Amino acid sequence: MPAAGARPMDDRRRDRWGLAGWTLLVVIAAMGGILSPPGDWYAALEKPPLTPPDLLFPIAWTALYGLMIAAAWQVWRRTGLVGGLAVLVPFIAQLGANGLWSILFFQWHRPDLALVDLVVLWALIALTMLRFRRVHPPAAWLLAPYLVWVSYAGYLNIAIILLNGPAPPA
Repeated sequence: MPAAGARPMDDRRRDRWGLAGWTLLVVIAAMGGILSPPGDWYAALEKPPLTPPDLLFPIAWTALYGLMIAAAWQVWRRTGLVGGLAVLVPFIAQLGANGLWSILFFQWHRPDLALVDLVVLWALIALTMLRFRRVHPPAAWLLAPYLVWVSYAGYLNIAIILLNGPAPPA
């Protein structure tokens, strides 16, 4: 008989596969940023005060993506994919908006469109946090740094538009 609190092997296997699946999904979303490096266009833009050094961005995003994985996995473990669909759909949608931002901003050089996407992203993160809170409050709190970072990115995005125009020349 298993010890008190021990989980059957099938549950552990399911948890590992679930963690791998959420990790893969987040990595796919991160590919928008990975495949859209800032490049010369971004380097030439006038940037606002409080713009962090370029090295901070991959460090911050790595931590934020790790928190996203942990949050989604914790909710999924409690709801399953089908049972938790209403809870998890906004999370999946925000991953799409997240990946799209880098494409709009860095590849298409359209900070104006990226700002629209950022507003949608912010709303989706907030909705995700509300839904996650109903299932597992700590999972919602894991997304708080992400919401703060996206709010800060909003400041940077708006300032770049104001300093350089809505669609600076490529």
